[in-house]
Amino acid sequence: MVSLAVVIVGLTWATLFIVRRTAEGRVQRQIQEESQNAMVTFQVLEHGHLVALMRKADLLASLVTLRNGDPSAIEDAGKDPWQSEDCDLLALADASGKIVAIHTTMDGFPMATAQEVFSHALKHRNSTGWWYSGTRLYQVVLKPLYSGTPGKNNLLGTVIVGRGIDPEATELRRVSPSHVAFRYGNDIVASTLSLYQQQEFTAQLRSGVWKDRVTLDGEGFFASAVELSGSAKPVSIIVLKSYNDALAYLEKQNQLLGGLGILAVLMGGVFVFVISDRFTRPLARLVEGVQALEKGDFSYPVEAEGSDEVAQVTRAFDRMRKTLRSDESQKQQLAEQLRQAQKMEAVGRLAGGVAHDFNNLLTIIKGHGDLMLDKLQANDPLQRNANQIEKAADRAASLTRQLLAFSRMQVLEPKVLDLNVLVAEMCSLLKRLVREDISFTFMAGESLGRVKADPGQIEQVIMNLTVNACDAMPMGGKLIVETRNVSVDRAFARTRPALTPGDYIRLTVEDTGHGMDAATKERIFEPFFTTKELGKGTGLGLATVYGVVKQSGGCIWVESEPEKGSRFEVYLPVVEKAEEGEERPSQESAPKGAANHSEAVLIVEDEEAVRELAAEFMEHAGYKVLTAGDGKEALEVAKSSGPIRVLVTDIVMPNMRGPELAKLMKESRKNLKVIYMSGYLEFNKADDEFLEGSYFLQKPFSRESLVSKVDEALKRKRVASPVKQLV
Repeated sequence: MVSLAVVIVGLTWATLFIVRRTAEGRVQRQIQEESQNAMVTFQVLEHGHLVALMRKADLLASLVTLRNGDPSAIEDAGKDPWQSEDCDLLALADASGKIVAIHTTMDGFPMATAQEVFSHALKHRNSTGWWYSGTRLYQVVLKPLYSGTPGKNNLLGTVIVGRGIDPEATELRRVSPSHVAFRYGNDIVASTLSLYQQQEFTAQLRSGVWKDRVTLDGEGFFASAVELSGSAKPVSIIVLKSYNDALAYLEKQNQLLGGLGILAVLMGGVFVFVISDRFTRPLARLVEGVQALEKGDFSYPVEAEGSDEVAQVTRAFDRMRKTLRSDESQKQQLAEQLRQAQKMEAVGRLAGGVAHDFNNLLTIIKGHGDLMLDKLQANDPLQRNANQIEKAADRAASLTRQLLAFSRMQVLEPKVLDLNVLVAEMCSLLKRLVREDISFTFMAGESLGRVKADPGQIEQVIMNLTVNACDAMPMGGKLIVETRNVSVDRAFARTRPALTPGDYIRLTVEDTGHGMDAATKERIFEPFFTTKELGKGTGLGLATVYGVVKQSGGCIWVESEPEKGSRFEVYLPVVEKAEEGEERPSQESAPKGAANHSEAVLIVEDEEAVRELAAEFMEHAGYKVLTAGDGKEALEVAKSSGPIRVLVTDIVMPNMRGPELAKLMKESRKNLKVIYMSGYLEFNKADDEFLEGSYFLQKPFSRESLVSKVDEALKRKRVASPVKQLV
């Protein structure tokens, strides 16, 4: 019996030692993982607040723009609970960078301090950041205001919207049991710590002695920090996870297991077995649950029986596992959105590259088709074949334009349009998109006015609305596209808040589908919001429509109820048929035969077949032609040649881009005319790299369009307008 007691005592204390060391190691890892998970939660919360501030900044910017930059708009918005909701700081700066109005709902923000941090933000070009007023830390968003197309010369000012951080960090206290502190420079400006702990932590920060473990008021913490950008001084958020609670649990566990060991010695082998089985099995399940969690298995069954410490720890572990599962789900959603955005960007780049090469091929096909038609007699049997080649090339060119519209790399040129003509030309394409069980009707308005917009953009709007309408009618229905002149008065404008009184052309797309509820209607224009099944929608279609309509100076309105269909109304302002200063198409057509031209034209194109074809077109028109394969070769050719009147260059070329070549040649030839030819623009390129007074020729081009564009550059004075790109 004594031997059994000695063995039992030895095994008990050995078990206690092993369990303690294992539990200590796991508790250490658990504390670090919980701290990291809390940090992820805070980052997601910060991002959500940033998105909300950006939306408030957009709304406030629109209000200030409507009031022509009036500083009183800031004070009015601050008093309006609908406009200042979730915003504690509203400010307005003029175009020179001087803050002219500031409003806070909390502690005052000194104007001098606000001016200092705003100047720092302008200097570093920060659109978001963290400002400290001396008493409170604010998360801010900066939104520049423009009087038209964004540019340096039409800047009205900047709107600043901010959210104050509670010095006691009440909001963060609710979402995590960990302590949180905001560090500004070497000071703690907001935290969930007690006042004494906060003062002690500030002293350690100033002395620079703390690392990942700190001791505050005798309590040990694991500390992890993330730097927050956009501030005059370093700003960071620090998460503090206490060690004491976990160590106290271990101490209690040791006492419990020690008592069980003594009881096992006294009560005998059978009683020791029962007690051991009762208390070690839940621990084993808990350990297995921890191991499963380490492998990413959140569904491993861990059941808590009774109300003892092991059961409490098991329930605590289960709650922690649910929290981790929720955090992991949020991380996966964010990662999925990132992958989707990267996929769309990659597809866009691929589509743009394919369209670029395809446009070069179409230029060659279409150009040689033109030459064949000129050389063939009207009764030649090959005349019909050449015409078919021309038609096929035109259809292929239309397909490439759709590809470029999808990839957002198309070259945009607003024109005065007749929507009836545009929709009528699209009807054949729309009818192919609409299923046979859907009745499609186009109702053209009489004496329809004109609108000024890019045809490709408006086609994209009509296409997206039509596809969405078809998707909303899985069992068939009716689809109506209608155009109409609308005169908006003040009474009607109040029913459409985005409208202002005036004359508009209304494009309506109406369906009899399943419709939308009020909550869905409020979010349909948000990027990445979709009601379609996973994999059947990107959530970018209606967001693109909204941006196109706004970019064209119009607005869009939606009326819909569940099971009663949807009605999208696009309002575009009416313009004169030919606005003053607008370039009208040349009535002259290129000569079929050689003309009496003596000017020298330099053609720069890296695609040899396209270069040779363009040279043949210009030589046939009577021009003196020089050619080069890239920008560097073009400079060499220009040095050894006489006067050059026109430079016809591709935009995207190896060694040197077309705009750079044009800029260098214009330095020595002030009267040089520049014509850019391309099928697309590089992704996210700015407008300001194109020279003033330049012309643009869309690929694929015909002989007539090339010669006419050169004639236009030589004979007519064109109002310069930089080429624009949809971004």
